[in-house]
Amino acid sequence: MRRLLIANRGEIAVRIAKSARALGIETVAIASEADRDSLATRVADRFVVIGPAAAKDSYLNADAVLAAAKETGCDAVHPGYGFLSENAGFARAVQAAGLIWVGPDPDTIELMGDKSNAIRAARDAGVPVLAGSGGPLGPDDDAIEIARRVGYPLLVKASAGGGGRGIRHVADESELLSTIELAQTEAGSVFGDPSVYLERFVAHARHVEVQLLGDGESCIHLGDRDCSMQRRSQKVIEEAPAPSIPNHVREQMRASSVHLAVSSGYRGAGTVEFLYDAERQEAAFIEMNTRLQVEHTITEEITGIDLVAEQLRIADGGALGLVQSDIRLDGHSIECRINAEDPSQGFFPSPGVISVLDWPEGTRADAGFEAGDTVAPFYDSMIAKLIVHAPTRAEAIAAMRSALQGTRIEGIKTTIPLHLRLLEDPAFLAIAHHTKTIESGTILEEL
Repeated sequence: MRRLLIANRGEIAVRIAKSARALGIETVAIASEADRDSLATRVADRFVVIGPAAAKDSYLNADAVLAAAKETGCDAVHPGYGFLSENAGFARAVQAAGLIWVGPDPDTIELMGDKSNAIRAARDAGVPVLAGSGGPLGPDDDAIEIARRVGYPLLVKASAGGGGRGIRHVADESELLSTIELAQTEAGSVFGDPSVYLERFVAHARHVEVQLLGDGESCIHLGDRDCSMQRRSQKVIEEAPAPSIPNHVREQMRASSVHLAVSSGYRGAGTVEFLYDAERQEAAFIEMNTRLQVEHTITEEITGIDLVAEQLRIADGGALGLVQSDIRLDGHSIECRINAEDPSQGFFPSPGVISVLDWPEGTRADAGFEAGDTVAPFYDSMIAKLIVHAPTRAEAIAAMRSALQGTRIEGIKTTIPLHLRLLEDPAFLAIAHHTKTIESGTILEEL
């Protein structure tokens, strides 16, 4: 691998460029017209403008991305996360063009991208799963009878959904058929696949995930993370390792995740996500993400392993240079996603010019912007991730609170007030929080 096209933008494009440079690999960034002066284009060795501001005409335009790779003489493509990162068709096109795809085999992406098929594969691999329909609802299935077997409340989930999208809650039988019909219509429109399945609803669930690295033959885990602090199913604060999980549950999650990866011949970095029911002390499979996760940073902090560098080495034909006994988990790490939004105004987007941007000295900040840069209104509002590492969870919380208080960002509004409020929330401090904590209490009213 000599020259890498980074098929993304923002902080992850900057992050990939830095790891690639450390390995002696040249980088080419792509940019929309709105991002031509971005930090990512300044950090990469060169960049190519591939289309207008709208993501569908630039970052989601597979033909334009591939053309940029060819015209700049790249021999590899790293998709980052989001955009085309879990698009099996794009991965196949990259490989068909004779380029290295930094990610798992397209067939694996396709398998795990269909949530109902992924659940079936997980069950076959011994991964614990929630009670449900066992696959997409067919035209001849008796949805009412299946739902009675699953039990209420339950969820109707789009097979092609993910990231918290394509999910509808059903409280009782009177809502079932109309909700299924609505979910199928929505799934067909948004994901291009109308199939849905049923799944038991877990109240007050925590979101826990296991980080994996595989080379197609062997696989290891790099511990787990907790991403339960969410707003509208979007992660806000993440920590590693996941706190207050019984050892037998933790070991089951880790071992079964590795088994799932080995059984699918997984290559590269991947994550298996679980819902953890604290009352039952049970974890159940949600999905597998066949890409780098936003929150990979906290795993890097507790393991000392550069996950992007490992992705690049494996994609370049290297075998996994680590065995499970090499992995040592040190201390506790927390990440806060800093978004350009105004929490006091219903999280209304806050695009504009960043006049001041100062991060606390000694704190890791993976940012996609510098002072003087413009936050465009066309993309995800995350501008950076602030990451701390300390010997214990309590010390990490204190370190993050100090880091947030020491951060200066002017010219735009950010979600830092929300993070400061969450870090002093009694439920979070007591590890009694769950995926609906933010919306179910008075936290938002106090901002």
